[in-house]
Amino acid sequence: MKAANAVLSSYGTTIFTVMSTLAQKHGAINLGQGFPEGLEPPAVLRAAAEAAEAGPHQYPPMMGIPALRQAIAAHDRHFYGLDVDPETEVMVTSGATEALADCLFGLIEPGDEVVLIEPLYDSYLPIVRRAGGIPRLVRVAPPDWTLPRQALAEAFSERTKLVLLNSPMNPSAKVFDDDDLAFLAELVLRHDAYAVCDEVYEHLVFDGRRHRPLITLPGMRDRCLRIGSAGKTFSVTSWKVGYVVAAPALLAPVAKAHQFLTFTTPTCLQHAVAVGLGQEPAVLDHLAVDMAARRDRLAEGLRDIGFPVLHSAGTYFLTADIRGVGFDGTDEDFCRHITEAAGVTAVPFSAFYQDQRTAPRHYARFCFAKLDRALDEAVTRLRRHVRPG
Repeated sequence: MKAANAVLSSYGTTIFTVMSTLAQKHGAINLGQGFPEGLEPPAVLRAAAEAAEAGPHQYPPMMGIPALRQAIAAHDRHFYGLDVDPETEVMVTSGATEALADCLFGLIEPGDEVVLIEPLYDSYLPIVRRAGGIPRLVRVAPPDWTLPRQALAEAFSERTKLVLLNSPMNPSAKVFDDDDLAFLAELVLRHDAYAVCDEVYEHLVFDGRRHRPLITLPGMRDRCLRIGSAGKTFSVTSWKVGYVVAAPALLAPVAKAHQFLTFTTPTCLQHAVAVGLGQEPAVLDHLAVDMAARRDRLAEGLRDIGFPVLHSAGTYFLTADIRGVGFDGTDEDFCRHITEAAGVTAVPFSAFYQDQRTAPRHYARFCFAKLDRALDEAVTRLRRHVRPG
């Protein structure tokens, strides 16, 4: 038998699928995979149902229905001061991962170098490599996730096509500050590169901070592709509705990739997302307040058990140091152990690194976008297991 594609066949099943399957097997509370509970806006759900009933049910425009593209442009104008043309600078995709694939397939030529910052979402490297790109990895390190500026500068070269920036960052929960963004923008300009900006957690920034897109910095308007996700913003991850905002010349090759991947996204879901983005901005602002309360609830419980918990500035993830409760195995051992023995599932942090030999092996990632009763029960189960009696 002839071999399958060497790039994609070299990857195993994602850690999210592995741990979620294990959680189901053992009846565990799943704080591993990032799917929210109890946060879906009723008005958005009603809009989807009404649009599904009303139709139409045939192909919508490839770039997205006008109502949603206009809503995305209005959203970016309100929150970020961006003047976006919905006709030429907005494209709707079937999820943010498809948007990433469109951007990377549309821009990367074989042999181009791509700068990425570890730890990173697990789809980045397979897509970059399948597009023919050569990854250049730079790490931010726990516990404070400081951007190593010299290493980042050294990762850029005349062969750099683009940098992939995730802020707020999964899984570290780092939010890049203005100084970090300015430094990165200068590198992009110096090396005549682009920036693909994964900003799916844009409305999940805590403690009074606000998300700032790289595209708003001087010189970045024509070099950035900004990716958003209705699944994250409205806690409807199964809908798979994402979008890309970029200057017309930059969006054009990305749209060609989209044309041959999914082509369109369900019309009823696009209508519902347009309704969601058209709500009062305070509705989206409240999401961060609600999620921060859940963050603090879980963090307090984990610390009370004995886990040192790293600060979460954004996203819906917390990182805990497993050494705090005396566990001396690897993070994968720990996550499997607590799933089977305590009935709580987390994700091993090392899964977000390419080189497992040098990845941190003593952290676990917990998702706090869950109902209070699930968070409380998870803490109770972990306490009972770690501190019996």
